[in-house]
Amino acid sequence: MTSTTVASAPAESSALRIAGYRTFLITFMLAMMADNIEHVISYWVAFQKFHSAALGGFAVVSHWLPFLVFSVPVGALNDRFDSRRLIQAGMVLFIIASLGWGYFFVTDSLQLWHAMVLLTIHGCAGVLWGTSSQMLLYDIVGPGHLPSAVRLNATARYLGVLVGPGVGSIIMQTLGPTRGIFVNTLFYLPLVFWLVSAPFGRHFRGATAGAKRAVRGISDIVQTIRDVRGMPVVGGMVLLAGAASFFIGNSYHAQMPGFAHDLGHGDPGMAYTVLLGADAAGALLAGILLETRGTWLPTAPSSALKIAFLWGCSLFTFSFMNSYAAAICVLFLAGFLELSFSSMTQALVQLNAPDTIRGRVLGLFSMSASGLRAFSGVTVGLLGSVTNTHVSLALSALAFVTVAGLLLLRRPPQGA
Repeated sequence: MTSTTVASAPAESSALRIAGYRTFLITFMLAMMADNIEHVISYWVAFQKFHSAALGGFAVVSHWLPFLVFSVPVGALNDRFDSRRLIQAGMVLFIIASLGWGYFFVTDSLQLWHAMVLLTIHGCAGVLWGTSSQMLLYDIVGPGHLPSAVRLNATARYLGVLVGPGVGSIIMQTLGPTRGIFVNTLFYLPLVFWLVSAPFGRHFRGATAGAKRAVRGISDIVQTIRDVRGMPVVGGMVLLAGAASFFIGNSYHAQMPGFAHDLGHGDPGMAYTVLLGADAAGALLAGILLETRGTWLPTAPSSALKIAFLWGCSLFTFSFMNSYAAAICVLFLAGFLELSFSSMTQALVQLNAPDTIRGRVLGLFSMSASGLRAFSGVTVGLLGSVTNTHVSLALSALAFVTVAGLLLLRRPPQGA
C-alpha cells in the first residue's frame, strides 16, 4: 500500500481548549497513577513473600512483552470495534488484577504462579488501554490539536510515574497493603464511567470505515509492516521509536544504583532520589514549555530525528560522567529531549496513518515503541554484567545515535 504522507503537523493549538480532552486527560492521569500505585503495593508484598529476583525480572518482561505480541492485534480490533469499549476492557483487567492481589493478601495464600498470572493480566491490560487510547485520542481532538494532546498525555505519564509511587507509599502506610490495593481500584473507575457515553469515536465524526480487514494476528503484523513501507514518515518514526526502545528504553533506570555509587551517592537519601528523578523532571519541564511556548519547535520528522540524535548523545555523555552535579544536569537534559522527540514521533504517526488502518498502524508503533523495551534489559543490563554499566550504556547510546543519524541523512528532501 502506498500513501501520501504529511511531513509535519498542521498549525496546532492547545488540546486543553477541548472540554472532552480535559476530561480524558484527568481520567487518564488517575488511571496512570493507579497503575503505578499497584506496582508499589504488589511488588513490595511479593518481595516480602518470595524475595525472588527472578519474579522481579518476570515483572519487567510481563509488562512489556504483551506490547510486543498484542499491540497490532489490538490495533486491528480498534479498526473494527469501538475504541471506548476496548479501553474499558483494559480498565476491567486492571481492576481484576488489583482485586486478585487483594484476595490473595486477605487469604494469605499468594503463590509464585499467582503473582505471575496477575502480572501478566496487568501487562495485557496495558496493551488494551495504551493502544486504544492512542486511537481514541485522534477522534477526541482532531489533527490540529493532536501534537498538543500527545505531548500532554506523555507529560501526564511522567507525572503518574513521579506521583504514583509516592501516593502508593502513603496509601500503604496509612491503610496497609490489603486495604490499599482495594482502594486503588477506585482510581480506574472515572475513566470507565466517562467512556460509557463519551461522544467520541470514528462513528461520531462520520468517518468512512472502508473495507474492514479481519484480525489475523501475526499476519496482521507482517501486512502492516508492508503497508508502512509505503509511508516514509510513518516508517521512519516507527523505526526511530523502535531503535530507542530496543537499544535504550528505560533500562538505565534499573542500573541507576550502580551509577549513583560510582558518583559517590550510592546510599539511599536525597542525593540518590534527585538522581533518579532528574530525567523525569526534565520531561515534565519539556511538556510544560512545549505546551505553552512550543511554536519554536515544529512537529516535523526532521525535528524528531535531530532531537532523538541529541538524546542519544546526552545518554552517551552521562555514561562517562564522574561529577554528580554534571550528571544531574545531563540527565535533566536527557529527560527534556526524550519527551520532546517521543511525543513528536507518536503525533507524526497519528497524523500520517491512513484512517482505514489507523488502529493497525498505531498498534505497530506501540509494538515498536513499547514492546521492544523487553530487550533493552539485554542491551544495557546483560552487556553491563559482561563489561560494566558505563560501557554498556555508552555502546547502546552509540548504536541508537547511529540509527538516528542514518535516518536523518536518508531523510527525503522536505520531509516527504
